[in-house]
Amino acid sequence: MIIRESYLSKIRPFIGKDIIKVLTGIRRGGKSVLLEQIRDEINSPNTIFLNFEDLGNQHLCEYHSLHEYVCDKIGGSKETFYLFFDEIQEVQGWEKAINSLRVKFHADIYITGSNSQLLSGELATYIAGRYVSFTVYPFSFTEFKMVNPDYTFDQYIQYGGMPFLASIGFGTEFSKNYLQDIFHSVVLKDIVKRNNIRDVDLLERIIAYALANVGKSFSATSISKFFKSENRTVAPETILNYLKACEEAYLLYRLKSQDINGKKMLKVNEKYYVVDHGLREAIVGENLQNVEIVLENIVGLELLRRGYKVCVGRVGEKEIDFIGEKDGDKLYIQVCYLLIDESTIQREFGSLLEIRDNYPKIVLYKEGSFRGKFEGIPAVKIEDWL
Repeated sequence: MIIRESYLSKIRPFIGKDIIKVLTGIRRGGKSVLLEQIRDEINSPNTIFLNFEDLGNQHLCEYHSLHEYVCDKIGGSKETFYLFFDEIQEVQGWEKAINSLRVKFHADIYITGSNSQLLSGELATYIAGRYVSFTVYPFSFTEFKMVNPDYTFDQYIQYGGMPFLASIGFGTEFSKNYLQDIFHSVVLKDIVKRNNIRDVDLLERIIAYALANVGKSFSATSISKFFKSENRTVAPETILNYLKACEEAYLLYRLKSQDINGKKMLKVNEKYYVVDHGLREAIVGENLQNVEIVLENIVGLELLRRGYKVCVGRVGEKEIDFIGEKDGDKLYIQVCYLLIDESTIQREFGSLLEIRDNYPKIVLYKEGSFRGKFEGIPAVKIEDWL
């Protein structure tokens, strides 16, 4: 397994500090291994590491039991203890135990969870201002190549970057089955169970619709109309609730739309992207046949991975694929598969040329003979940008 330095470099400044480190992200996205890498780097004998998906720790999945167990382990020691709790949301009332341990001992605490609600509700009350969070994503293309330099970009486009799959190699049937298993694990454990969803078939069909329409504007009303065309009545409110549950499980990311020249957020034209496009291959299929929307998904998630606040944009009647904002700066990106003929060049660069500011703009493409810049805007192959 590769060392995930891009995350470790962000976490290191907080090691040993009286602040809880929270790693969140999709199930099977690499949080547990990253937690182990932090533990190994600290390399202290005063370490307690618990994975609450391990049946051997099921007796600790209640905050009193967890608190008592850790207190017994630390005893009266005044030394620093490093506490690692994997999938902490499995512990009922976990935030009470964590807060008490933080106050009671000289403890450096690290926790992971697979649902964004981990950082809301009671947690905000118990440890407000006492935690720092890091979202962990599946492998970027750079990490994917670190696993095996012989892996190709087309393999990444088709199968994505779920860490275990990238580490063991690709076989068509196995790869798809593994990704389907991840999908059903996320759906059943982090969406259905947490949200008490009864109509699992409806949930899966809504997700399949979102995956098939990655990067396209749609609304709960449009999905409702789609179901109505199949003689099934589903209220838009139900669809919105299901999509929100998918966001909370880090399966889908909703990007709002911005009127760039008007400098305001729009209430329409939102788009959804999937945390790893390999899951789209597993459920919908044909990533290589729908390569343009998959490339768009790859770029959108890479911007999030790099710490940008991301939205999609409009300038007049033209679309801007992505607007990334970070540290007061902006970056505008257009994504395309082929950059080869005059009409494509005019379309992709033309939208960016409509933007009336001086922030960087770039066109990313997979195939084409175009090189250099067009009216000052560079074109870069997606593989090189990643």
